[in-house]
Amino acid sequence: MTKPFPLLLLAVALLAACSSAPKAPTPEQLAQIEAANLRTDDDMSLVLNKLASLNPQPIETLDVATARVQPTLADAAKAVLADQGTSGDIAGVQAYDRTVPGAAGQIPATVYTPDGGGAKPVILYFHGGGWVLADRKVYDSSARALAKVADAVVVSIDYRRAPEDRFPAAADDGVAVYRWLTHYARAVGGDPMHLALAGESAGGNLALATAIAAHEQGLAAPKHVLAIYPVTQTGSDTESYTKYANAKPLNAAMMPWFFNQLLSDPAQKQDPRLDVLHANLQGLPPVTLINAEVDPLRDDGALMETALKAAGVNVERRVYSGVTHEFFGLGNLVQKSAQAQAYAGERLTADLHR
Repeated sequence: MTKPFPLLLLAVALLAACSSAPKAPTPEQLAQIEAANLRTDDDMSLVLNKLASLNPQPIETLDVATARVQPTLADAAKAVLADQGTSGDIAGVQAYDRTVPGAAGQIPATVYTPDGGGAKPVILYFHGGGWVLADRKVYDSSARALAKVADAVVVSIDYRRAPEDRFPAAADDGVAVYRWLTHYARAVGGDPMHLALAGESAGGNLALATAIAAHEQGLAAPKHVLAIYPVTQTGSDTESYTKYANAKPLNAAMMPWFFNQLLSDPAQKQDPRLDVLHANLQGLPPVTLINAEVDPLRDDGALMETALKAAGVNVERRVYSGVTHEFFGLGNLVQKSAQAQAYAGERLTADLHR
């Protein structure tokens, strides 16, 4: 018969083992973990360090007017190219400015045309900036690159921004311009039978929202949708929002600031023209999702990929490690950007040129 004393000792030992919680990491250890999470490739770090040297102020602490004059990653890229004594120009693409009809009147646009004759496919491109910041000029390098890699005319628009024009003004402009292109693409040297949508960040959201609206309104369907690190939902309960909360140039705290400028009513966060993740996605054309690893919006792409697959949509997604939000337009400086541009070109070309 087993003596009770050893059993008592065993029970005490088990209780002690169960009650000893692991030690919380020290502040130094937490800093090391965050530094490891935010580590980027050397060429990406070069641009980020240049941006830091331009002394941008935290967007989430600023009023809109001050936020709009802060240095951007595009400014940092230009400074790096100047340091290197190069221009970074993309050969073989011509550009000119014009206006196109938005939902409430004419809006500015830049048309990028690759060399070579004949009517070409047309890509309607939406810049990023959280529906509040930036414009088509800030995202010039992305639009030029898409024209080159997809051998397509790119129409990059300055949709109306918040807070001067709140939601759904930008979404309405996107649909209006797309509707115009379905009839008048030849006015920009394009083929109205071969259209695509593309955008970055908030612009990626607008590209998806425009595709959804085109399907719902019975417009000619785009051949492809390219959404680059898009905002696809209005929540923040994802791993990437936590893991990359302090990433640059987009941190997690900026997203509520953007939504506060964009929306006139918090209930609009559930509007499927904004919360595209929960919209009716059935019937959409093929979609390409591109994400950066070091980005609070990384998992927005993962969630969208899952939802599109569940809706029966042909979708591909690639995540590029070692780079951040806004990396796509850095093809002359960052290797992963050049790879992402080439991938986007392959996916667009497969559907636009057939």
